[in-house]
Amino acid sequence: MFAPTYLDWNASAPLHPAVREAMLPWLGARFGNASSRHEYGRRAREAIDEARAKVAAAVGAHSTEVVFTSGGSESNNLFIKGVAALTKPGLIAIGAVEHPCVREPARQLRRVGWTVREIKVDREGRINRADWLEIVAEHPALVSVMLANNESGVVQDVASLAAEAPRAATWFHTDAVQAFGKMPLRFRELGVHGMTLSAHKIGGPLGAGALVLDKRVEVAPLIAGGGQERGLRSGTENVAAIVGFGVAAELAADSVAAEAQRLGRLRERLEAHIGNSGARVFSNGAPRLPNTSFFAVPGIDGETLVAKLDRAGFACASGSACSSANPEPSHTLLAMGVDPVIARNAVRISLGRDTTEDDIERFAAAFELVVAELKNLTAIAVHG
Repeated sequence: MFAPTYLDWNASAPLHPAVREAMLPWLGARFGNASSRHEYGRRAREAIDEARAKVAAAVGAHSTEVVFTSGGSESNNLFIKGVAALTKPGLIAIGAVEHPCVREPARQLRRVGWTVREIKVDREGRINRADWLEIVAEHPALVSVMLANNESGVVQDVASLAAEAPRAATWFHTDAVQAFGKMPLRFRELGVHGMTLSAHKIGGPLGAGALVLDKRVEVAPLIAGGGQERGLRSGTENVAAIVGFGVAAELAADSVAAEAQRLGRLRERLEAHIGNSGARVFSNGAPRLPNTSFFAVPGIDGETLVAKLDRAGFACASGSACSSANPEPSHTLLAMGVDPVIARNAVRISLGRDTTEDDIERFAAAFELVVAELKNLTAIAVHG
């Protein structure tokens, strides 16, 4: 079966072979419920504890601070809604370029008396400092700013933002789903109270994530029941997925420095090539994840370009996978002040552990041909 070259690692990373091997026993011979008192249950509990320790070590946290969830969306909702449920309604501030699983729960809080402010970003996608300081002066009760944007790859200085927030009144959260495994990540150094992680972005299984939670924060659970995960996330644990997450986290932490350098070099080569075809790269004046390139070719629709590249054997994206069904332009680019016409042309390339120099060179050749073809078709349509 034909398999295109995969250049959409920010959407999901393929399962790492070592992760698959670690999970397999828990999909067969090992099947105990971790809440059971017998040997099967004890082995499951030990496996979960080991995985929790690995995830914690990967981000410089204590194992008791790791709450396993079904993924990034649940973790973000757990912090935002869980903190809000035990806090007097006030101001919640979120970045203007947050993922929908932060934006939507924040908006839902309006129904129970919360005020929502979006923190503006500059033309590169960085938090606008003047707007941030205005919001800080209003003493927000809850703040959520993503560490690295899933579309542009822009990395925010979350540590500085958290340090400037009024600590006595503000609970600070960061969505670190895209940052995990692509840059060094230390929970303590960020100075936040909650941090969201996801397994499938780092070669772990789909359906596993974590909220790293400062012990000082009180959070109301979204799911009530048997009291698993310190009572914060009831439900029988998905042992296989949690085990896989632990292995993936360990592997990601071990390779992050070397991979960041390698992928950064590949991205530089990629952007040099696409620039020759007239592509405009977004946010290239800001700190970015080393694997991510978000760009547009003026006059060429992003969805059309992605479809043509797919036929040519290269899987990439026209934006975030979670918003691909939305025909509107990227809200990230609109927040950056990009013209909606240009924003509709946006394409994202994201690289990963299997991406090679040969992949970049072959993509560049295909990209040049596809862009030339589409430009020619556009010229014929305009001039007849």
